[in-house]
Amino acid sequence: MLTALWWVVVRDLTLAMRRRADVLTTLFFFVIVVSLFPLGVGPEMNTLRLMGPGVVWVAALLASMLSLGRLFSADYIDGSLEQMILTPRPLAVLVLGKVLSHWLVSGVPLVLMAPLLGVQYGLSAQALGVLVVSLLLGTPVLSLVGAVGAALTLGLRGGGVLVSLLVLPLYIPVLIFGAGSVEACVTGLGAQAHLSLLGAILVPALVFTPWATGWALRISME
Repeated sequence: MLTALWWVVVRDLTLAMRRRADVLTTLFFFVIVVSLFPLGVGPEMNTLRLMGPGVVWVAALLASMLSLGRLFSADYIDGSLEQMILTPRPLAVLVLGKVLSHWLVSGVPLVLMAPLLGVQYGLSAQALGVLVVSLLLGTPVLSLVGAVGAALTLGLRGGGVLVSLLVLPLYIPVLIFGAGSVEACVTGLGAQAHLSLLGAILVPALVFTPWATGWALRISME
């Protein structure tokens, strides 16, 4: 199973590098959204410091949603997805590999760029560290939960809109605790409680969403 997981990750990363435009579109969207807010709000540092965590997290959430439509669509079109379902390997393991590669392509770059963009909002080094940790815990949940929505809407017309309607309510707790951890750090309160809740969300998502995504894919293929 570990070998199958490894090869799915390597395969999807290789395909992603061949479609760099799709990856760069997500990153440019994140950079533009985060960078435009200080220009529109003004130079008041206290205001920027308070709204910065929420802006970064909302931008990361929306950027992650942009790439959900491509999670299974290419494999669905060329028939690879059907072959994956027919293999003797557990489908949940293959799904986990695809979600992991999706997070490596769309989530990890956002985590790495967040501290540089957070400087625009006057966040301290400690707040930037909390921001990175919260994104490391939260962005995998966005990919895992989004995979379920992408699988349920696979092959449907207007699937992008349906994915948004399905996953946005499930993203709200991650957004609240992720932005709240940085805000708590900025205001002098401890961020440990928020980060612990993010970790508590990540663990069941990592355990259950690959199985739910696998069943959703079987339903969509039927």
